[in-house]
Amino acid sequence: MKHVKHFFYTVNAALKAGGGVRSVVMKVWNVYRVSGLSGVKRRFSFFMSLTRSDGASGFFRNDYQKWILQYDTIDDDVRECIRERIAGLARLPKISVIMPVYEPPLELLDEAIWSVRNQLYPEWELCIADDASKNPQVKALLEKHASQDERIKVEYRRVNGHISESSNSALALATGEYVALLDHDDLLSEHALFWVAEEIQKYPNVALIYSDEDKITETGKRYEPYFKCEFNPELFLAQNMISHLGVYRRDLIEEIGGFRSEFNGSQDYDLALRVISKVAPEQIVHIPRVLYHWRAISGSTALANSEKSYASVAGRKAVSAYLKSKGVTAEVMPAPEVLSHNRVRFALPDPLPIVSIIIPTRDRVDLLAKCVNSILGKSTYPHFEIIIIDNGSVESETIDFLKGLPKDQVKILRDELPFNFSRLNNLGVREARGEIICLMNNDMEVIEGGWLEEMVAFAARQEIGCVGNRLWYPDGTIQHAGVVLGIGGVASHSHKGYYKGHAGYFSRAVLHQSYSAVTAACLVVRRQVFEQVGGLDEELAVAFNDVDFCLRVRDAGYRNLWTPYADMIHHESASRGLDDNPVKRARFKKEVDIMHARWGEALQNDPAYSPNLTLWHDDFSLAWPPRIELLTAPSNTSVEELAQR
Repeated sequence: MKHVKHFFYTVNAALKAGGGVRSVVMKVWNVYRVSGLSGVKRRFSFFMSLTRSDGASGFFRNDYQKWILQYDTIDDDVRECIRERIAGLARLPKISVIMPVYEPPLELLDEAIWSVRNQLYPEWELCIADDASKNPQVKALLEKHASQDERIKVEYRRVNGHISESSNSALALATGEYVALLDHDDLLSEHALFWVAEEIQKYPNVALIYSDEDKITETGKRYEPYFKCEFNPELFLAQNMISHLGVYRRDLIEEIGGFRSEFNGSQDYDLALRVISKVAPEQIVHIPRVLYHWRAISGSTALANSEKSYASVAGRKAVSAYLKSKGVTAEVMPAPEVLSHNRVRFALPDPLPIVSIIIPTRDRVDLLAKCVNSILGKSTYPHFEIIIIDNGSVESETIDFLKGLPKDQVKILRDELPFNFSRLNNLGVREARGEIICLMNNDMEVIEGGWLEEMVAFAARQEIGCVGNRLWYPDGTIQHAGVVLGIGGVASHSHKGYYKGHAGYFSRAVLHQSYSAVTAACLVVRRQVFEQVGGLDEELAVAFNDVDFCLRVRDAGYRNLWTPYADMIHHESASRGLDDNPVKRARFKKEVDIMHARWGEALQNDPAYSPNLTLWHDDFSLAWPPRIELLTAPSNTSVEELAQR
C-alpha cells in the first residue's frame, strides 16, 4: 500500500484474473477461514509480487517469457551437469529422430536439423526422408548436414507420397531402440533427448514417452506452453494430448505397420492410438518439461487448427477406428465448443439401469422445488427415482411441497440428526433401488434434458468410477469443471469463474477427461463401486468428503471422469450457509487436517494437473517455481541478469 498506484493496479488485476468481485471476495473469505488474516496478507503480498509496479506493463502471472528466463534457461554449468548425468547412465539407448521433409522454408529446416545436432545427449541418429521436394536447395542443405555428421541419414523419394509414406521411408532408415518424431520446421530443446534417455533408464519397459510443448514464431519467440497432465485416456480421445514430443519403441511401431496414409494430417494421432492399444498404462510416461517447440507459421496447425481442417476429420476417423478395434460402441463427433477436437458419445447399457438420485435437504423450498421440478420436468432418461432425505425441515412450505410430490417417483426419508452430508447420502444409498447412484445437492438446477444419459453412459463403463459434470453459477460463470488436488491446500474446482464461450486451458473446460476427483454436488457412480469403497466417510461431515471418496475410488483402480455435456446450474451452498462461526470454522479445519493426514503428498501431485502450473489459483496459470527438478541457473540469479546473459 506504500505504492498506491501499484496497489490499485493489483486490485484491478486481481478482479480480472479472479473472475470478478464476487469470486475474489469468496476466495479471500476461503483463505481467511482457513489461515486467518495472516493468510490473507500472505496471499495478497504474493499476488502483488506477480504484478509490475508501473502498472503499464501488464499483469504477468502468466508471463511465459519471464518464466522461461527463470526456470527454463540453461547455461554452461547446467550443460556440464547434464553431461555428467549422461556419463552416469547405465546404458545409452539410441534414439532415432525421424523427419519427413517436403518443400520446407530452408532457414527453418536448417534450424530444425541443428536442434538435433546440438543435442547434449549423443546417442541419436537423424533419419530424413525428402518427399520429392522440387526445390534443389533442399537437397543441397540435406547433403551438407549429412556430410558433416555421420549420424544423419537421408533418403530422397522419387515420388511424392505425402506425410505418412514419407514418415515410413524415414522410419525404414531407423536403427535405434526408440523413435522420436520431428517435423521439418520445428525444434527440439537441446536437452530433450537427455530427459528421454533418463526416463528410459528409470522405466526400462516404457513404450511411449511424451513431453510438454510450446509454440515458436519464425523469429524464435516461444509462447503458449502446453503443460500437460499424465496420460489421460478420455482427454486423449478428445484431443491428441501426446503430440510433441512423442517417442515410441521402434519394435512396436514396426509391429503395427508404421504410419497409415488414410490418416494423413493426423497420422501421429493414429499411430499413438494404435501403440496405446498394445501397451499397459504404466508403459506410457510423461516428461513434464517443454522439450519441443512447435513452429507457428502460415499453414501450420500450430497457428490455428482451421489451417488444416482435414486433420481434424482424420483425427476423428482414427479415434473411431481405435474404439472399434477395442469392441467399444460409440459415436465420435466434433466437440460442440471446439470443432477441431472430439466428443465421444458412448452407447448406453441395454437394458437401461435404474438411477437413484439422492438429495439431502433442509427447508429452502425455493431451491428444492427448482431442483426437483427441473429433474422431473426436463430429464429424458426414463428410469430414475428421487430419494429426498429431509434433514429436519420445519417450514410449512417445505412440508407441503414434499407431501405433494409424486410418490411413484419420489421417496421421502426423514432424518432429525445434525447435518452430516456423508451420513445423509449413505442413508439414501441404503434405501435406493438403482444400480446407478446419483448424489445431488438440493441447490442444483437441470438445464439440459439428456444429462443423465451422458453421465450414465460413462458411469456404466467398468473402468470408470465417479462421473461429474459441468456446473455453472447463476451468473453464467463456471463453478465446477473437475477438481484439482492441492490448490488452496487440499483441492479446488478447475476453471472456476470462466465465462461461457471460453474453452479453458487448451480446451480442457469443454472436453471430457479424467480427473482425480469431481464434486458430489452432482456425482454419478455405480452402486457396486460406491459400496466397494464403503461410501462417503462420515468423519468428513461437510467438506472434502467427495474428494476423499473419489480418491478412494481411484485407489480401487477406477478412473474418475468429468464431462461438459451435462450442464447444470449450481446455486452453491445457498441452503446450508457459509462457515461463518467459530464452530463451523473449527469443523472445517478438522476436515482439512484429516485430508492432509490421510492423503499427504498425493494432494501435491495430481496426475490430472501439471507440476508446472500453480497451486495458488484455479485458472491453470504458471507455477512460480514449478514443482519439478530444476536444472536452470541458480534461483538467486535475477531475471534481469538472465536476460542479459
